[in-house]
Amino acid sequence: MEPWEFTTLTLVVCVSFLVILSLWRKDYKGRKLPPGPAPLPIIGNMLQIDMNDLSMSLCKLSEKYGPVFTVYFGSQPVVILHGYKALKEALIDQGDIFGGRGKMPIFDDIYKGHGIIFSHGEKWKQIRRFSLVTLRNFGMGKRSIEERVQEEAQFLLEELRKTNSQPFDPTFILGCAPCNIISSIIFHQRFNYDNEKFLSMMRLLSENVILLNSPVIQLYNNIPWLFYYFPGPHKKYFSNIKTLKEFILDGTKKHQETLDPNHLKNYIDCFLYKMKQDQKNPDSVFDLENLATAGMDLFDAGTETTSTTLRYGLLLLLKHPEVQDKIHEEIDRVIGQHRIPSIKDKLEMPYTEAVVYEIQRYIDLVPLSLPHEATCDTQLYQYFIPKGTTVFPLLSSVLFDPKEFPNPHQFDPGHFLNEDGSFKKSDYFMAFSIGKRACLGEGLAKMELFLFLVTILQNFTLKSTIDPKEINIKPHSSGLLTIPPKFQLCVIPR
Repeated sequence: MEPWEFTTLTLVVCVSFLVILSLWRKDYKGRKLPPGPAPLPIIGNMLQIDMNDLSMSLCKLSEKYGPVFTVYFGSQPVVILHGYKALKEALIDQGDIFGGRGKMPIFDDIYKGHGIIFSHGEKWKQIRRFSLVTLRNFGMGKRSIEERVQEEAQFLLEELRKTNSQPFDPTFILGCAPCNIISSIIFHQRFNYDNEKFLSMMRLLSENVILLNSPVIQLYNNIPWLFYYFPGPHKKYFSNIKTLKEFILDGTKKHQETLDPNHLKNYIDCFLYKMKQDQKNPDSVFDLENLATAGMDLFDAGTETTSTTLRYGLLLLLKHPEVQDKIHEEIDRVIGQHRIPSIKDKLEMPYTEAVVYEIQRYIDLVPLSLPHEATCDTQLYQYFIPKGTTVFPLLSSVLFDPKEFPNPHQFDPGHFLNEDGSFKKSDYFMAFSIGKRACLGEGLAKMELFLFLVTILQNFTLKSTIDPKEINIKPHSSGLLTIPPKFQLCVIPR
């Protein structure tokens, strides 16, 4: 290249950059949004945020900008809500206005607004309402679903006994139990823990959690156009979701062949029957695409969240053997060694229930919840929030509020106990978020966590492979999800 050509090219690049920067700053200053750190073109505030610990970075920014502030994920502005008052005002007091689903490129490109979790507007209302009614009809919150959890807990015990008190990684075993509960609701079927199809699905669900926290997918959510056509973990995530959808659709075909309107046995049957009822309605949201996506939503939300919480819970009990001892004492006094634990036992086991709540608070499983969206122009605190604004409620800021939970970064079941030892409820417990977009399966998850944990500790003593003082309980990563570190343990029959 001739010197004059190089000089001309450099000049063009510099002028183009200055023009882009000028237009960006004009657009940025013209937006009526809450204050926040000044973003750069294209990358936004990426240099000011630790993608491996989003919640901590955003909590630090709130110290300067207050409970409602704006950050840019790439070129997309998002409003962050920090603290109990901000979350309550937005998600409860203005629940209808902030009930939209905000933008998140990785999910937008995969789910395309279908299903329960990532749908919008009237489609979301109809599918969520249908799902709530259907899940309740199949036992959600009733004795029948409790019996399924109790039965699955016995299968879980069988697998744990097979370890013969030897060290093992609990990730897989603890994932199978909640996955089978969801499978029984969706397919009216449970799988043996050595079933190849079941094993494959478990691997995909577990892998997806890791992928979602990968740096590349974090960057994808900030600059999707840069990564969409290139290889990387996001492509593997796309492929896994496609396989899981095919798994749901394959099961759906079998149910289509045997569908009996007078004997609807599971979620898929009910959805197919609703499709048949609405077949002449051109605006119906009940189709195979929404069925497959809703099925994946239930598997994703009902499997990995519960299994990860259980796994992290066991790690915390290894770190704090004195807590395990107190649970053992309460189990022996209330249930004994032979009766199967029941959800009604919670009333007489305040310490154990406090431990279950403290596990969920401490691990902060979904630090930013999922994005919400303002469905119309509104005012929040003294700030104008335009229609279509993506809003992230920072659940960490409530779960670790030192005014409600003294020494919030310490694992302490006392956070949920009164002075007399009775269980203490807290409005600050937002592990499942709050408002109209709160977790659909909160009741089931709480039941599973209590019954699975109590059943395990009724039959086993958890033993670490290293000194409890040396156990690392810091998350492996904390982005969209909080993932515990890998560990092994022994379960010793009592």
